[in-house]
Amino acid sequence: MVVHLKKKKQWYSLKVLLFVRYTPLILVHLTNPYSHLYQKLSSFTGLYFTAMNSLRIFAQIAQLFMLFFTPIVSHRAQAFTGTYGINYGRIADNIPSPDEVATLLRAAKIKNVRIYDADHSVLKAFSGTGLELVIGLPNGFLKDMSANEDHALTWVKENVQSFLPETHIVGIAVGNEVLGGGDLELWGALLGAVKNIHKAVNNLHLADVVQITTAHSQAVFDNSYPPSSCIFRDNVVQFIKPLLEFFSEIGSPFCLNAYPFIAYKGDPENIDINYALFQSTQGIYDPKTNLHYDNMLDAQIDAAYAALEDAGFKKMEVIITETGWASHGDDNESGATPINARTYNYNLRKRLAKKKGTPFRPKNVVKAYIFAIFNENLKTGPTSEKNYGLFKADGTISYDIGFHGLHSSSASSLRLSPKDIRARSWSQWHSLLLPVYAAALLLLLR
Repeated sequence: MVVHLKKKKQWYSLKVLLFVRYTPLILVHLTNPYSHLYQKLSSFTGLYFTAMNSLRIFAQIAQLFMLFFTPIVSHRAQAFTGTYGINYGRIADNIPSPDEVATLLRAAKIKNVRIYDADHSVLKAFSGTGLELVIGLPNGFLKDMSANEDHALTWVKENVQSFLPETHIVGIAVGNEVLGGGDLELWGALLGAVKNIHKAVNNLHLADVVQITTAHSQAVFDNSYPPSSCIFRDNVVQFIKPLLEFFSEIGSPFCLNAYPFIAYKGDPENIDINYALFQSTQGIYDPKTNLHYDNMLDAQIDAAYAALEDAGFKKMEVIITETGWASHGDDNESGATPINARTYNYNLRKRLAKKKGTPFRPKNVVKAYIFAIFNENLKTGPTSEKNYGLFKADGTISYDIGFHGLHSSSASSLRLSPKDIRARSWSQWHSLLLPVYAAALLLLLR
């Protein structure tokens, strides 16, 4: 009898744990008008509304249950929940409005999006869309944020907290390509800015929602060929090691901007373009690890893993925060053609869809944000800098890799304003959620 009661108690505890663990996930899907569950259940709303009154008291019990138990559930925020994301650069005067961009991304079913600032017009346009957004703290803010905790708190309040939960801000990228860059004062300010932004997020009780990261260029590395020989540059180590220690404590990944295009255009005579474009090739062999690489991006990712392991951070995940291929360039920019850009981005999309790891870290599924949504006509530098977009300024596709343009039928069908989406979502589902949870609670306590 004692054994029987013990097993029954263990089973009850397990049911409670499962209910608490997965209820927030169910809530997200039930309130997101673009989720599969939402669409499937929408045809049954009448049935739920009929039962609403009789179950209202149990719904209130369920709410109290969730309120009481939720604090015991602890998890770290994860900004990148898929494998395919995109960068939304806006250094242009001829691209579609943020509202139109939100429509375009929903039509393309691209959920993970990065921007390089916290522009409020974008944050408002993405409200109610279900898109998961990583915002940026520009490099120009780093010194101030590093020196002043109050300014960091104010920034997070104004640019993150005030837009949650309608706008799904899931991450803050503190600076971009700081270490290895030309401003040495920023090198020293980066860690302080990261810590103060994280402290602000923590004080506002958003640490389980918003992940803190920073993106690095390959300028932080030395000896990256073959991949296993890669280490951090000597002058970078003293800055990046404390940063990695902090990110390891808070569960943040190592974010890398990796461009096979840039590597190829720098040495077209010695690099096989097929290797850079995920095409059939002999690839390279790493004699230290006995691993074979059939594409350059995998090799660049594993070079980052090798540098992290050398620095003592073997368990840290690498995420690609920028990668892409230019469709046009100057005369000296080898490989910058529409055909090569289409080939790279098409093959990259297929590779990410496989949800597999790299030769050196086969269990770490590769995740990448593509650069970028649009060609950006106001960017400085070589011509290639203006021509990374999957879409042209007018919203049409730059080349076909399976997406549709802004004015296609698939995009037009999604052209509800965020305000309409929120109104529809809450008017249809607010009353529905309570009886659903009540029914779940009744089943749990049987």
